[in-house]
Amino acid sequence: MTRKHLFSLIAAFGAALPGSHGQAPGALHIADRREIFVDRHLVEKLESVELRMHAPRESGAVLYFDKPWEGRFSGYVTVLRDGDTYRAYYRGVPVSGKDGNEHEVTCLAESPDGITWSKPVLKQHRVHGSLRNNVVIAHETPASHNFSPFIDANPAAPAHLRYKAICGTRETGLLAYSSPDGLRWHKMQEAPVITKGAFDSQNVAFWSESEQQYVCYFRTMSKVGKTAYRSVSRAVSKDFLHWSEPQEMAFGDTPREQLYTQQTSPYVRAPHIALAIGARFMPGRQVVSDAEAKRLKVDPQYYRDCSDVVLFSTRGGTAYERTFLESFIRPGIGIGNWVSRSNYPALNVVQTGADELSLYVNEAYAQEGAHLKRYTLRLDGFASLHAPFGGGSMTTKVFTFEGKELEINCSTSAAGEIRIEMLDAAGNPVPGFAKGDAEVIIGNETRRIVRWKGNHDLSTLAGKPVRMRVHMKDADLYAFKFNR
Repeated sequence: MTRKHLFSLIAAFGAALPGSHGQAPGALHIADRREIFVDRHLVEKLESVELRMHAPRESGAVLYFDKPWEGRFSGYVTVLRDGDTYRAYYRGVPVSGKDGNEHEVTCLAESPDGITWSKPVLKQHRVHGSLRNNVVIAHETPASHNFSPFIDANPAAPAHLRYKAICGTRETGLLAYSSPDGLRWHKMQEAPVITKGAFDSQNVAFWSESEQQYVCYFRTMSKVGKTAYRSVSRAVSKDFLHWSEPQEMAFGDTPREQLYTQQTSPYVRAPHIALAIGARFMPGRQVVSDAEAKRLKVDPQYYRDCSDVVLFSTRGGTAYERTFLESFIRPGIGIGNWVSRSNYPALNVVQTGADELSLYVNEAYAQEGAHLKRYTLRLDGFASLHAPFGGGSMTTKVFTFEGKELEINCSTSAAGEIRIEMLDAAGNPVPGFAKGDAEVIIGNETRRIVRWKGNHDLSTLAGKPVRMRVHMKDADLYAFKFNR
């Protein structure tokens, strides 16, 4: 080893030691944010370990679109949690027609737990000759075609604008709505706020905490060669009324696919990461025969294609990360799940238990019995670092953190284990936090504090450039977070 190499190694090692103030150029600053493994943002090296996506578990139908003003073409669902109340907003329309037609209304269902749902009698709009309905918007074409609300997380948002929504068609552009309570909705201005786009899908907006601005992801079309693809563009705004020029989203070096919906929204436990749980549409890929369609009584326009649910993500900007190309949720058993425009996911993932997430999918579209089905995951359980029985490791990129302890969400077999060591920026073990100091982690927990010979205090490393190496055997690591 040359003297120059030796001094470089000492300097890098010293940057991670207590009392050192060295900085590593390009270190990622993760502060005390929770990190999940839907992308390779923090991953430097994998050795016999892979990023593995996990399929949600089917948990049964929770909401049938069975009212006269709802029906088989109901869809474009948004699920929100407001305190102790869960709300599902969706389009009600009993007959197929032009986007934004006069039959479309916006309906509301509510739940105390995200599992058992009911339809409140709101008495706000007269529909089918009666006020006894769950309709929050009616007779405002085209608002109800794809009305997509959110609860504004902008701390500067006034109370009377706490709820906001985006909606519209190609002919009208995207319109902005607001509400103080999620029940009484008003158009914020007559003119559309975004005009350049196709919009014939569920277009979504939210306040991006990490970017400190509103973002809107909406349907556009892009052409590759002679093929036109349903795609996504993005615009941003500081006030929700004045938006930037749209920019098309990039998907990296992955095959282009028809994305009917993209459902981009911040993950509730890690809002700096937006998950896009969208519908992948396969036009002309027919599974249902004419005879089966007749038996199902499916609308003749809606059985010559099929679709499933895919998962991708973004940390802001104009690029999606498509880590996994496989289906996130496959169509269920039964030919009725293979019709056109079925298997379309609702917007947002919500927590419905101490260790449970719920997401929802439109099923049996254009058929009698059209409904919303619930699927569940463990907390942070979209994907994991997965190690086989033979074992392996993952080493992170250089990062800095804020906090005093490391919390992980993990699962091992009875024979498996996880050990975590802290490294300096050059990749050398930090004394006291090396692999040999790490306590063996065995079990299945969503909140486990990592210890090294009984010590969990990492405050001496806070703010210093470090790496983390995870040694695993027959185990999954779903997430980690440094706690203050």
